[in-house]
Amino acid sequence: MESPAGDRFDTGRFEAGRNRLASLAYRLLGSAVDAEDAVQDAFLHWQAADRQQIQVPEAWLTKVVTNLCLDRLRSAQARRERTVGAWLPEPLLDGDPMLGPADTFEQRESVSLAVLTLMERLSPLERAVYVLREAFSYSHAEIAEILDITRPASQQHLHRARRRITAQRRGDSEADPATARMIVEEFLAAASSGRTERLVALLTDDATAISDGAGGLAETLLQYDTPQRIAAVARAGFAPSPAKRRFAGGTPAMHYALVNGAPAILVVVGDQVVGAVTFDITEGRIATVRGIAAPARLVRLTEVWRHHEPDTPLIARW
Repeated sequence: MESPAGDRFDTGRFEAGRNRLASLAYRLLGSAVDAEDAVQDAFLHWQAADRQQIQVPEAWLTKVVTNLCLDRLRSAQARRERTVGAWLPEPLLDGDPMLGPADTFEQRESVSLAVLTLMERLSPLERAVYVLREAFSYSHAEIAEILDITRPASQQHLHRARRRITAQRRGDSEADPATARMIVEEFLAAASSGRTERLVALLTDDATAISDGAGGLAETLLQYDTPQRIAAVARAGFAPSPAKRRFAGGTPAMHYALVNGAPAILVVVGDQVVGAVTFDITEGRIATVRGIAAPARLVRLTEVWRHHEPDTPLIARW
């Protein structure tokens, strides 16, 4: 029987790796809430295991979390939720430890909203291999052990995942920060003042936009695929009005921020984030706009925002 001191030591070992496990689960699931649930389930497995028989705790926990996430991705409920057109990745504010490693281009790209969305088109195994290899630099031998597949199968899954993501990826993965901010500021200024022609000029010819609706009220995602339509929706959405302030619960401030590595506008009332608009930028213009206002998708972003030191708002009182 484990002593209390031993239990505390083993709990401490788990907690020391919690952020890494959470960042793995988030990349696999695209949801902070689901990632936290998966990590908590892994902790229960850890507590129930004969820990003296676990030679490499990090490897053991990685395998447990990965397979718990695969179970979720394969579940009938997850397939329904992710195929009816009402799913977007949950946005995270840069600096959130759940975003995990960001030392390499591959690590940063694997947690972008663009790639998290594209990974929905991969099979669960392709997604797991891609994340384990690109974000966490596991060898194919290690991935094969984690997923109970062969090394050639791991290599094949990675090849297919890379090919599919590369073929569909849009926008500069790492646009110049100063240029990106300037473009977003121009977008907000044009949208809030109703300058449709300027908005259209800021968008690529094949720009797309996707939104979960005002406050997440839409049953399916709203999608727009022409610069003119996107400009009209942006102008209508960002034009201030008393009705919108009532709906937001007060007078919002508009802040520039980085969300999953991408430039974004956060709509903030008090210390509550009530909306996030993110942008993918390519060759100096906006290729993709994502609008997220469903409260359930903004819980963790708000929690991290409350401990964040924001810049001066772009619009202090909207």
